[in-house]
Amino acid sequence: MRIERLSAAQIDGFGTLDQVALHLRGFLKGSESVREEVRAIVAEVKDRGDKALVEYTRKLDTDGKDPRPLVVPEQELDEALKKLDLDLVAGLQVAIANVAEVAQASIGEEVVVRLAQGQRVLMREIPVGSAGVYVPGGRAPYPSTVIMGVVTARAAGVVDVCVCSPPGATGQIHPVILATCRLVGVERVYKMGGAQAISALAHGTETVKPVHVIVGPGNLYVQEAKRQLSAVVGIDGFAGPSDLTVILGQDALAKEAEVAALDMLAQAEHGEGSMVVAISPSLKALEKLSKALERLVARFPTVADAVCVLIHASDPPRAIELANAIAPEHLQLIGEDIEGLSRSVRTAGCVFVGSSAGTAFGDYVAGSNHILPTGGSARFASTLSPRHFRRRMAEVSLGPEAGETVRKLAAAAIPIARAEGFEVHAQSMAARLRNNPRS
Repeated sequence: MRIERLSAAQIDGFGTLDQVALHLRGFLKGSESVREEVRAIVAEVKDRGDKALVEYTRKLDTDGKDPRPLVVPEQELDEALKKLDLDLVAGLQVAIANVAEVAQASIGEEVVVRLAQGQRVLMREIPVGSAGVYVPGGRAPYPSTVIMGVVTARAAGVVDVCVCSPPGATGQIHPVILATCRLVGVERVYKMGGAQAISALAHGTETVKPVHVIVGPGNLYVQEAKRQLSAVVGIDGFAGPSDLTVILGQDALAKEAEVAALDMLAQAEHGEGSMVVAISPSLKALEKLSKALERLVARFPTVADAVCVLIHASDPPRAIELANAIAPEHLQLIGEDIEGLSRSVRTAGCVFVGSSAGTAFGDYVAGSNHILPTGGSARFASTLSPRHFRRRMAEVSLGPEAGETVRKLAAAAIPIARAEGFEVHAQSMAARLRNNPRS
């Protein structure tokens, strides 16, 4: 693991905290490195459908093995579930129930607004018609991502939800992914990954049914494909490598430094490009943390590719300000002086308050969603929620006193239309005046 250190003086030397955040994000590889390759893959799948999809899957995912059939048979889902250990099934069911309950709580109600001129505007929330959840493969299966994506889409009211995941060298998707799909009621699972999977879900192929929204984490190819296709299909956002910022208080003890180090290494487990940051107003706390990290890194070789930055802040409020500038995917607050400032946090994907609230709980069973804005996008984006699968639609009606309402609205709007050079707009509204004379 690469460990960088920044002093309070260095932080001040950047000029603004936003520049510090840009410096930190500079440690990570951007999507520019794969942009043209992704563009070619997306176009090939759009133009040649299943043929291109199978070719890319064979080349990139299965070491030459034929991935067909692209759709996993339902019998295979049932068999995978029967083979899971009971403790794993129990844990997955806890995660499913908790994520569903939190998601249901965030569903918006219809809102009726009655305005001064007499018209009524009804704001309705409507679920999208279909959704696809991308579940990464690679080093390990991620059944938790199946839960986070599918359960949230179902809570939003989406009936048609599919999952896709890259098959491994065997040409098959990992059984724990298939079993979890069965647990959450998914009937359509595609053996495909990478940019080719995103293109297939967006455009459709002979086998793959196009969807309205695609969500889920993935490598740079997956995320760049989502970015390029965001005008064709709805997406949750650009999900880059995992990141965590931990703020340790002045009074952090050795045991708190130990759990903070474990939390940081847990996020570093997500692989290359992961970034973990620790901020503290206490040099002593940072030193305890540094020693814990050095000791633990030797035990966990899976974290070798991550970047770790240790930052000394002048005081607790300054530490919170810096975290707001970083806008981390996960933010953990440890220590009474820091935890008391939790309401000052404005930009983070998910905040974990207290040394007991390990980020890993949020990855699995806490009920919060683990598909979060990364790379500083928490400045403008939110955690995956039913809102990603629902649309707000306005319905306008003028009510029983339409004549008076039309008169008031036309008097206000016709001059605006003419100022914009839209005479037909003005005539359209004026026609309502003739059709609804003053009573």
